[in-house]
Amino acid sequence: MEVESQFHVLAVDDSLIDRKLIERLLKTSSYQVTTVDSGSKALEFLGFREEDEQSSSDYPSISPSSQRVVEVNLIITDYCMPGMTGYDLLKKIKESSSLRNIPVVIMSSENVPSRVSRCLEEGAEEFFLKPVKLSDMSRLRPHMKRTKLIPQKPEPEKDEKQEEELEPENKHQIQQQSNSNDHPQTQSNTSNNKRKAAVEEAISPDITTRRPRYSGGVTTAV
Repeated sequence: MEVESQFHVLAVDDSLIDRKLIERLLKTSSYQVTTVDSGSKALEFLGFREEDEQSSSDYPSISPSSQRVVEVNLIITDYCMPGMTGYDLLKKIKESSSLRNIPVVIMSSENVPSRVSRCLEEGAEEFFLKPVKLSDMSRLRPHMKRTKLIPQKPEPEKDEKQEEELEPENKHQIQQQSNSNDHPQTQSNTSNNKRKAAVEEAISPDITTRRPRYSGGVTTAV
């Protein structure tokens, strides 16, 4: 229970009776609870800044003066609320770069399949039918544990593959240099022999036709 007591749940419901019920269930499960009666108050508590996100003309901007100082590990909200519905609140949270990782659970007294599907597709973790039961609280734990994990930056995959690709090439270059260093005399002798043969051919009295003369690898007709 010591671990669960560190989890903080923000419960959103316009019904006082339902807010008291969900608060009692969460506290019985040893969670910290904050309750608000509207989606706009939930955003205000979370420190949501409308001007930092994609603006929406449907709802007034939330004042940035109150920033979230308490970590929230999960939001559980009623679907049907005046003004901003639970679905609207869900969308706002998932569109926010700073809030989108907070798990959201939707509650509703109406079992409407299309409503359930729409919320799950938008990013809700669970959809509870009211009245919410104590057994439902255990389903929240895995989602909240995820928010406690500290994300680690993945190591760049670079280098192993690049090093593997460069290594054979480097080895090939080293081998070529080694071969060149191992046979300098042979290459020099071959070049000298070719030049000697060319000179002998050029000065031979038996040859009366125009002869090519070789000079440093460049052929010139004489």
